[in-house]
Amino acid sequence: MDTKYLLAHTDHTLLKVNSTWDEILEIIDDGIKYHTASVCIPASFVAPAAAYIDDQDETLPICTVIGFPNGYSTTAVKAFEAKDAVENGASEIDMVVNVGWVKEGRWDWIIDEIDEVKKACGGKILKVIIESCLLNEEEIVGMCQAVNQSTADYIKTSTGFSTGGATFDVVRLMKENMDPSKGIKAAGGISSLEDARKFLELGADRLGSSKVVKLIKEQEG
Repeated sequence: MDTKYLLAHTDHTLLKVNSTWDEILEIIDDGIKYHTASVCIPASFVAPAAAYIDDQDETLPICTVIGFPNGYSTTAVKAFEAKDAVENGASEIDMVVNVGWVKEGRWDWIIDEIDEVKKACGGKILKVIIESCLLNEEEIVGMCQAVNQSTADYIKTSTGFSTGGATFDVVRLMKENMDPSKGIKAAGGISSLEDARKFLELGADRLGSSKVVKLIKEQEG
């Protein structure tokens, strides 16, 4: 698995609470240079990022997060966030599921919410973050089934802001339970290129990482 393939499946990510515009610009420039799948940035930076990319006469998908990182906003708020982000130039939306609803087995509520947010995306890609570190195996399988039944495009392991990130076991479990028409995104704590490649080999279609590009730049010297 070559570096080009790895980068093409990476959402180059910066979601720190203290992120600045200069840092976002660096992420965008790296995303353009290294041809990453997207840049994943806070919603408040989407509009200026889209304008900057357009000014550079470049094409780079912008991903942002909603209901982030806790997932317990109301469905109406999540839908508004998604619609606003798309209008500002986002082409991919990563939404945090309501983990409490998962714990209570409220699958109909979860599917309805996903579908409402997908509708607000106006045809853009929707990924559903399940925060797998807070779920047991049965709940993860339940979320796979919910995403399969929904109109979402991807299931995603983690926000990177909770007690843990992606693990090989969770991605393997997702691969076993997800419809082939749906994607899998591994995110949170991907700290080496070897791990990144392993996640893709196990069945992830996307990686959410702040380190993959940095590690490749270090390799280049």
